[in-house]
Amino acid sequence: MTTRPTSVSSELQFRLVVPGTSSLPVRAELRYDVLDPYAVSVAFFTGSPQGTEDVVEWTFARQLLGDGVARASGEGDVQVWPSAVGGDAVVCLSLSSPSGRALFEVPLRALVDFLSRTYATVPTGCESDHVDLDAELALLLWAEPET
Repeated sequence: MTTRPTSVSSELQFRLVVPGTSSLPVRAELRYDVLDPYAVSVAFFTGSPQGTEDVVEWTFARQLLGDGVARASGEGDVQVWPSAVGGDAVVCLSLSSPSGRALFEVPLRALVDFLSRTYATVPTGCESDHVDLDAELALLLWAEPET
């Protein structure tokens, strides 16, 4: 009997696009977990002046990332589209928040490999098989108000 993994992760080198200068490398980790089957997370590891590493994390729809491999996708805070840089196929990932905006280039082949492993874990259209709707509703209906 073959068991499927419950999570998938991949450490990649993203490129931060900086207007007027060359792009900067940024270490990032893509993560997918069966417990949140509709989403992927990206953790960006940033250096700080003290020499320690800070982590900035974004979570958004797996389908948005998958769609962005082939065509422009997304509205608002997260947008994804295919492109090429110096003859290399990349996927552009634009993130915006009240703190600012960032544009990253992600190697297409590495991103497709990551997404393929997530689809092997939870195929497209089967995400709801991994969600306990009763538990999610209970959380919504019985959650204590924040004080």
